Order: sequence, then structure tokens, then C-alpha cells
Amino acid sequence: MSDTMTTARQREVVEEHIRGENNGDWTTVYDTFLQDGREHFEVVPMGAKFEGIEGIRGFYKTVAQALPDFHIEVVSEYDVPGYSIREIIATGTHKGDFAGVKPLGKSIRIPMAIFFTYDSASEKLISERVYYDRASMVAQMEGTA
Repeated sequence: MSDTMTTARQREVVEEHIRGENNGDWTTVYDTFLQDGREHFEVVPMGAKFEGIEGIRGFYKTVAQALPDFHIEVVSEYDVPGYSIREIIATGTHKGDFAGVKPLGKSIRIPMAIFFTYDSASEKLISERVYYDRASMVAQMEGTA
């Protein structure tokens, strides 16, 4: 497959992944990942890495409980074979424990950068790595921002 075709398919997988997140369709989200033990999700500001599909499921379960109306708006995107970067705005209402912060029902709006690695042989994601300002997120959750 040419680099152009690989990048186009990779873009489709990332779009499917984000659409699944926005719709709370976690089966679709999980299905975008490899499931051979290499798959993982990293939350860099928390120093947390969720390995394997079960680790990824656990992470998303926490997000779904903490922010039941979680939504991603893609602001910009960049793709090269094997890697996709998305600059996003994540929004939601904090209704469940997250990162040690008790829910107060506050709305959050967090700019994030997301880096996806992609396996062209399987047409699946290997990893997702997110970066954001953790202090800003916690301040919004606590209502001090």
C-alpha cells in the first residue's frame, strides 16, 4: 500500500475512534486498537500508562463515569504514515471521580494534543498518548479556575 493510501486509511481509523468516543460507543473505540498486547493508552500529565486492551477499557470506563457527556472537537490534524496528531478541545461535565478529584458537576474545557501510533499491517492503532495542562483541568473540576 502506498504512503498516501496508508495515511488515508489511518486518518479514517482515527476519525472512527474519535467518533466512537463522542458517541460513547466504546466497542467501536476498542475495536480501533490492536489487541495483541502492544496496545496502550498514555496520559502523560498523570504519568499513567494503561497497557493492553483491558487497561484501555478500564481507562475509558473511568472517563465515561467521570464525564458522561465527554466530547471531542478536533481543532487541527496532521498525519504521516504511522503517526497521527490531533489538537482537540475536550469538554464535559464532571460527574464522577477522576484523578482523585471528587465531582462537583462543573463543566470542563481542556485543550489537548493527542498522538496516535498506527500499525498499517493490521490497520489498527497501537497507542494513544495525550498531553494537556493537568492543573487547569483540576482547577476547572474544582471550580477554582
